[in-house]
Amino acid sequence: MKNTINTDQAPAAIGTYSQAVIHNNTLFTSGQIPIDPATGEMLDNDFAAQTHQVFKNLAAIAEAAGATLQDAIKLNVFLQDLENFATLNEIMGQYIQEPYPARAAVQVARLPKDSLVEIDAIIALKG
Repeated sequence: MKNTINTDQAPAAIGTYSQAVIHNNTLFTSGQIPIDPATGEMLDNDFAAQTHQVFKNLAAIAEAAGATLQDAIKLNVFLQDLENFATLNEIMGQYIQEPYPARAAVQVARLPKDSLVEIDAIIALKG
């Protein structure tokens, strides 16, 4: 059985998907891009600002499920430019401390709404 998570503290799903799904005490988030949930608008073309917003969106979804980003098991990171890898690491360290989750980070040709970054997470739930 799966349950969906929906919070107004993260951007609403804009397609045929859920913000996140819980299955067997594990939270699987959909990819988050830098949309401000309050306005529904995409952040400006600044990698650091966009990455902070993505982590804030992921944190809000985790919180709605009773978890935190510190409970993340795996992150998948999609970047339009791997030159931003060091900035990604610096910003990620502000949201998640050791022990860090497993992570993949890949450069892609294009992301939804021409975002510079998209991240999805697999998060362990307590209980």
